[in-house]
Amino acid sequence: MEKPSILLITPPLTQLNTPYPATAYLKGFLTGRGYQVTQADMGIELVLRMFTRKGLQQIFEAIEAGDYELSDNSLRMLRLKREYLQTIEPVIRFLQNKDNTLAQQISFSRFLPEASRFDQVEDIDWAFGSMGITDRARYLATLYLEDMGDLIKETVCPYFAFSRYADSLAMSATHFDPLEEALQEEPNLVDEILLTLLEESLQAVQPTIVGFSIPFPGNLYGGLRMAQYIKQKYPHIKTAMGGGYPNTELRSLQEPRLFQYIDFVTLDDGEGPWLKLLEHLQGQRPQDQLQRTFLLQEGEVQYMNSCTDPNVPHTEIGTPDYSDLSLNDYLSVIDVINPMHRLWSDGRWNKLTIAHGCYWKRCSFCDITLDYINRYEVAPATLLVDRIEQIIAQTGQTGFHFVDEAAPPAPLRDMAIELIRRGVKISWWGNIRFEKTFSPDLCRLLAASGCIAVSGGLEVASDRLLDLMEKGVSIEQVARVTDAFTQAGIMVHAYLMYGFPTQTAQETIDSLEVVRQLFVNNVIQSGYWHRFSMTAHSPVGKNPEKYGVVKVGPEEGPFANNDLWHDDPTGTDHELFGQGLAKAIYNYMHGIGLEQPLSFWFDFKVPRVKTRPDLIYKAIQQAPKPDAERRNARVLWLGNQPEIEFTMIAKKGQTIERCVLTFYEKGEDFQVKTTANIGQWVFDVLRKVNPDNTEAVLLKQLEESFPADAHLSFAEFLSSPSWFELREKGLLLL
Repeated sequence: MEKPSILLITPPLTQLNTPYPATAYLKGFLTGRGYQVTQADMGIELVLRMFTRKGLQQIFEAIEAGDYELSDNSLRMLRLKREYLQTIEPVIRFLQNKDNTLAQQISFSRFLPEASRFDQVEDIDWAFGSMGITDRARYLATLYLEDMGDLIKETVCPYFAFSRYADSLAMSATHFDPLEEALQEEPNLVDEILLTLLEESLQAVQPTIVGFSIPFPGNLYGGLRMAQYIKQKYPHIKTAMGGGYPNTELRSLQEPRLFQYIDFVTLDDGEGPWLKLLEHLQGQRPQDQLQRTFLLQEGEVQYMNSCTDPNVPHTEIGTPDYSDLSLNDYLSVIDVINPMHRLWSDGRWNKLTIAHGCYWKRCSFCDITLDYINRYEVAPATLLVDRIEQIIAQTGQTGFHFVDEAAPPAPLRDMAIELIRRGVKISWWGNIRFEKTFSPDLCRLLAASGCIAVSGGLEVASDRLLDLMEKGVSIEQVARVTDAFTQAGIMVHAYLMYGFPTQTAQETIDSLEVVRQLFVNNVIQSGYWHRFSMTAHSPVGKNPEKYGVVKVGPEEGPFANNDLWHDDPTGTDHELFGQGLAKAIYNYMHGIGLEQPLSFWFDFKVPRVKTRPDLIYKAIQQAPKPDAERRNARVLWLGNQPEIEFTMIAKKGQTIERCVLTFYEKGEDFQVKTTANIGQWVFDVLRKVNPDNTEAVLLKQLEESFPADAHLSFAEFLSSPSWFELREKGLLLL
C-alpha cells in the first residue's frame, strides 16, 4: 500500500507572532522517514482571513443583521465601520513588517479609529521616547486589533480571543457534555471562516490522515470542529490528535463520544506513536501493536501500548521543518510595553528544545510524573548547532526561543561555546532554573552567544515554601543569579506563584516585598503571578495530605482528568490577593509605585511586612569565591588574539625586558603590560583557551605551566591588575 498523505494542523489559536513548533517537529521527523507531510497553522490563517477588508465587511454585516444587545463601545465601533474597513489591511501589513512607513501616521496622526482599549493607553511618550516610532505604532495597532477582538467576542463569536479559542469549554472538562453541546450547535461566523480554510487545505493536500496538535485547552474546540467537518464530508480520512492537552488531561480517557470526531489519540512525544500508526494504516502493523494510542473498539475506548519499541531518542527526532508555514505573514504585536514581556508576542522565533524533559524534576507543583518532564535526554552541542544552522537556512530567521521546561546549564554552556566557535550569530531566550550554576561568567558566555533574555520560576518568594516545593533554590541565591544575568545584559522574567498549600497572608505579603526589592535592585525586569493549581500528575495532587491540603473534587469523569479542586485549611484566602498582586507587578514592570507601601495595592487590611528591607541588596553584594579557589574551573577567552611586543627598559641600573599585549576588540582596544616571561605565557595561554580549541583547559593546568622564574607566584598573579584586566575583558572561569 502506498504511503499515506499527511496533513498536520495546529487549530486556532496560540500565538500571532510565531508558529507553535509541534507540527514542525513531527513534519521534520516524518519527512526524514520518507512520508509526504503538509502542515497548516489555522490560527494565523484564520486571523488573516478575518482581518481583511472583505472579512471585516462580513463580520460587520453579520452584526448588523443579528439581534445583539450591544454595549456603547460596540455601537461606537459600528459607527466607525468605514474607518475600520479602510485601515485594516494597511495595519495588518504593518504588523507583518511589510510596510513600516505607516509607523509615523499610526503614531502621530488620527490614523486609527479608537475604542475602549485606547482608554488605558500607557504613557507611550515615556515608554518609546521620540525615536521608537515603529514600536509605538506597533503598540497602538495592537490595541486597535484587540478592540476588534472585543467586538467579535461580544457579537458573532463569544469564544473568540487572540491567543485561545473557546478554552472555557476544555478547562477542567471531566465530562464531554459542554463540548458536545457546542459542537452540535450551528457553526458561528468564525467557525464558518475556519471551515472554509480547512476545505481549501483538504482540496490542496488530499490527505489520507489529518493530525491535530492540541497544545492548550484553547485549541481543543477548534480542532474538534474541524475534525467534525472532516468526518461529515470526508469519512474516509482518518483523524488523530496529540499534544500538550491530551498528554496532561486525557491520560485516563474513557469517553467514546470523542471518537465520533477523532480516530486516534496519542500520548507524549508524537514521533513513536505516529510511526507505528502510519505502519498500521499501511497494513504493516497490527492494531494491538500501536504505541501510546487510544482508539474505539466495539464501542469502548481502548489504550494500545503493547509495542515494545523504545522511545525515539532526542538525538534522532530530526530538525523541525517550518516549510509550508507562511513565516512572513505572522504578526508582531506589542500588548505590554515592558521589553522582556513583549518577547512572547513580538518577533518571529524559531522554537527548539535543547533537552527532552527536565533535569531537576522535583518541583512538587509540576507534572513530574509525565514523560515530557520525567524522561531527561540531551543532544550533543554539535548536533544542536547543526539543527540551528539548518533552521536558519530554511527560515532565514536567526531568533530562537528554547522551549525546554528548564534548559540545563551544562548543555547551554556547550551550545554557547559551539555557536561562538562556528561564528553562528543568533538571538535566543528560554526558560531556566535560577540555580547557582549560572555564575556571572556563565551568564557572560551565554550573552556572548546571543542570549538576550531568560525566564525562570521564583514561584512563591518565601524560603519555607520554596523548600516545601522542593524548588532547590533560595531567595538569596535567586537574587545573585538574576543579578548575574542582568549584569551580563540579559533580561530576566520571573514566574511567580501565590496560593501554594499552607501559604499564609504574611508569606504572601512578604513574597510581594521580595519581588518589589528584586525590581528596586533591577535584577528582574518582568514578572507574572500565577495562582497555584493542583494537578493530578504532580506530587501535591498525588499526595495532598503531605502538603496540608484536602482534595475536594472534581469527581473523575470519562473525559479530561487533570485539574483538581482543593481546600487549604491552614492557608489564607488566596482568592483575595490575586488582583492586588497583579496590579503591583504590572506597575513595577513600568517602574511605577516601587516606593509605595504594599498595602497600597490591596483594598483590604494586609499584614505588615516582615522581610528585611535590604534582603536582596545584601544578597547581591555578597562577594563571589576568589579565582584562586576555583582551580577546577574551565578557562575560556572570548576576545581576539593580541599582538605582542617586547621592549627593554632600564631600571635601577639594570636592563629589564618588558612585554605589551595589545588587544583589538569590538568595543574598545586595550593593553596589558607585564614582564616578558609572563606576557609570553599569557599570549600562549590565550591561544589555547579560545573557543576554537575543543579541549577544555582548567585553571589548575594553567598553574602547572606558569613560568617558574616569574617575579610572583601563580596565586599572586590571580590577584594582579593584569589578571583582573583580562577577567574584565572576557577571560571566563566556567
